[in-house]
Amino acid sequence: MKLSHNQAVLMMVAVTLMWSTAGVVSRQLESAARFEITFWRSAFTALSLLVILPFWRQLERRGAPIGPETGHGAGRTWLKRHWGLIPESRAFWISGVCWSVMFTAFMLALTFTSVANVLVIMSVGPLFTALVARVFIGQRLALRTWLAIFAAGAGIAYMYGSQLVDAWSHPEIDSAGLVLGSLVALCVPIAGAINWTVVQRSQTHGEKIDLVPSVLLGAVLSSLFTLPLALPFNATGTDVAWLALLGLTQLAIPCALSVVCARVLKAPEVSLLALLEVIFGILWAWLWAHEVPGAEVMLGGSLVIGALVLNELLGWRSRSSAPRIQTLTVRR
Repeated sequence: MKLSHNQAVLMMVAVTLMWSTAGVVSRQLESAARFEITFWRSAFTALSLLVILPFWRQLERRGAPIGPETGHGAGRTWLKRHWGLIPESRAFWISGVCWSVMFTAFMLALTFTSVANVLVIMSVGPLFTALVARVFIGQRLALRTWLAIFAAGAGIAYMYGSQLVDAWSHPEIDSAGLVLGSLVALCVPIAGAINWTVVQRSQTHGEKIDLVPSVLLGAVLSSLFTLPLALPFNATGTDVAWLALLGLTQLAIPCALSVVCARVLKAPEVSLLALLEVIFGILWAWLWAHEVPGAEVMLGGSLVIGALVLNELLGWRSRSSAPRIQTLTVRR
């Protein structure tokens, strides 16, 4: 599937809308415990991708010849053909582990603190991704992208810093939950930056890593890691239904679509567009979970959106000649 730049931007906005539903849906749960929430969502993501990926792979091949599945490596060939799994690749396993960290840390953080706090911390992803890529693979960034990233970072820092100061000033506010939830949430952008750097470095050395199958691996690993801590299960049927919906529409489908977008958009563009998840996620929590954002959230969010729009407008003329990078910043 090949998109124009405008189509990729619109699809990426739709992806952020789907990503942003995790916070508000988590607030609808009745009795699912902390690790149980993570387990069910990851498990349903894995199940969804096990069904989606064979069809995805068939569309990607578009009639390419298929070799016989015989001999000693027949099993690995079968796994790669139908699900894109490449167990012999070290980069593929590192990517899967990074995905599992993102999936697990994101949902755990939501159980400690507010949706806004988690999304604010996660949004430092563009800073981590750009800086790690610059240091380890020498990716050059335009001045406008640096300015936009720093402007977005300033907005995020203001949003989070103001809430932290307010928590310290009012003993009735759970400052411990705020700090712990924020530290857990910080694992998401760190793992994301490592993920994209490893994948991009592998691609530059001739090893093609398909990110969608690595999402499947990450979901499986997250399920395995959290299952012992999730027992005994306490979730109601309604809880399980909500988490199944998240697995399919908040992770499996948007993660696949985001990879398509990343083939057209630059990594900084995708990272900045992904910041829309912050705005959408806070809005849904405000409207349907009664987590009302303060003035600092509104002001910081406006600065983030302004950075996004300005970067897109300033970069309009330079896109046609600029190289594309097949990487992206994905939430969990």
